[in-house]
Amino acid sequence: MLEVRDLCVKYGHFTALQDINLSVQTGEIVVLLGANGAGKSTLFRTLSGLQRPSSGSATWNGTPLTGGRPEFNVAHGVAQCPEGRLLFPDLSVEKNLRLGAFVHRSDPAGTARELERVYELFPALVEKRSAPAGSLSGGQQQMVAIARSLMARPQLLLLDEPSLGLAPLVVEQVFEAVQRVNAAGVSVLLAEQNAFAALGIAHRGYVLEGGRVTLQGAQHDLMTDDRVRSAYLGV
Repeated sequence: MLEVRDLCVKYGHFTALQDINLSVQTGEIVVLLGANGAGKSTLFRTLSGLQRPSSGSATWNGTPLTGGRPEFNVAHGVAQCPEGRLLFPDLSVEKNLRLGAFVHRSDPAGTARELERVYELFPALVEKRSAPAGSLSGGQQQMVAIARSLMARPQLLLLDEPSLGLAPLVVEQVFEAVQRVNAAGVSVLLAEQNAFAALGIAHRGYVLEGGRVTLQGAQHDLMTDDRVRSAYLGV
């Protein structure tokens, strides 16, 4: 589904990503591990069309994603849930969700169906649908952010640091929600620093360091790799 080949991104003379090669297949959760500054968010911005690459390619079912038109990428099934959630705090939960369906604004009936679908995936949001998004707990806000991304009807969800700033119990709830999203038919590319939680739900993973992929493998292989255990699992 997603194919990234020899992707390079530069900011002036600084190389943020160098020769990135990765893929996400249908039905997978793939985790992208890396510390702050490793290049995870730059990769996501590039896949979303917010950042043009210097060279290389990224395609979704054969469709180029690197033309610099985010609305094109969303319309073709790729949606991003950004780091830090970036909700509209004064708007209600439901208005935040409906904004996620803007690309499908000519199909109000479809938007209504998607709204009910995300409420089924995130039942805790039903009673909060009229509350200002900024009044919710951190975990509930993260669920709103994921649900808003799903309103665009993606086949691939780019999920950037969903556990950031959340308590361990809430992190567990958020990752359970990610598994429900995946079970509903959405492939997920998950950027995370919380390696233990992310690898617990992923099928495969890549390690990004200094803008390069330094390691890749199946979930079990990464969980038992001494380099990953030392750098990201604290053992």
